[in-house]
Formats: sequence, structure tokens, C-alpha cells
Amino acid sequence: MPSTYNQQQLDLIKEKLAVAKSVAIIDYSGTDGNDQVKLRSMIKQANGEMFVTKNTLINLAVGEETLKKSLVGMNALVISYEDEVSALKKLFEFKDEAEKLEIKQGLLMDDGKIKILSCEEVEQLSRLPDKNELMVMLIQRLQGPASGLVNILNAGPRNLVYALQAIANQKQAPKKES
Repeated sequence: MPSTYNQQQLDLIKEKLAVAKSVAIIDYSGTDGNDQVKLRSMIKQANGEMFVTKNTLINLAVGEETLKKSLVGMNALVISYEDEVSALKKLFEFKDEAEKLEIKQGLLMDDGKIKILSCEEVEQLSRLPDKNELMVMLIQRLQGPASGLVNILNAGPRNLVYALQAIANQKQAPKKES
């Protein structure tokens, strides 16, 4: 019979996974306390969370046997709540900077279904633009045609002004006698 603490932890993990967009399983054994505080802070800025718990509880919560090989050693879950990539971007930013983490596998949540991702797929996912970057790109794309249209509509009157100015300059210029 499982202990009350383990049952509560299992329920907590299931709750977190239910609202998560993506999850990365990392081995944080190479980090010290300061590194972990920095990583947690970076992930929190991206509306994510680093959650440390027992490997067996992670396996029970996910219910996927394919994770068993990754759940060896000191592991944590990096959970992205806002979108699929924002917390993963921060994770890989820290990994590239500190070179102390090992990303083992990932999970992509899609309408209650879990897709298991390899380390390479997690890295590819982290390279995609996040929600804010996509909104900026959309706004830029929407503004592009509008500004182009304004330039085209203004081109006719502007060219007319240039032509009239050139004629006025010609008439004001003294004529050379041959």
C-alpha cells in the first residue's frame, strides 16, 4: 500500500500534467544549488516550472513504459504551462550557458494525449517561436501590406509634386544663349 505522501505527490504530478503543454525530463545531477535556483527562475519567467519528485511517481503519473529508461538518476520535470516552447527555450538557454544538464526525453500534451519526444525532438521544439514571437510576426505581416498600400497610394501625388517642382526649376533657371 502506497504512503499518503506518495499518493499526494502522484496526484499533484497528474494535476500538473493535465494543465501542461509540454514537459522535458532532465537529469540535473551536474548542477549545484545556485544553478538550480537560476534555472528555476528562468523557467518561472517563461510561465513554467521545474518539479523534482521520485522517478517511480513520474512513471506512474505518465503511464508510459517508454520513459523507464530515462527515469534513472536525479531527474526533474520542466513543465511549460503557457505554450509548448517557452519553458523549453529557457531550459536550452541554461543548458547552452552552463553545460551541466542532460535532457533525456520530453512529452507533448495534445488534448489529453501524450506524445513521447526524444531529446532531439525536444531541442527542435525549443527552436520554434513561442506565443509572443508568433504574435509579433503576425502583426508585422499584417502591417506590411497596409504600409505598402499607403506608399502606392501616395506615389501618384508625390510623383506629380516632383514633376511640377522640376518644371518650376527649369523655368526659373536662366537660359543659356548660343
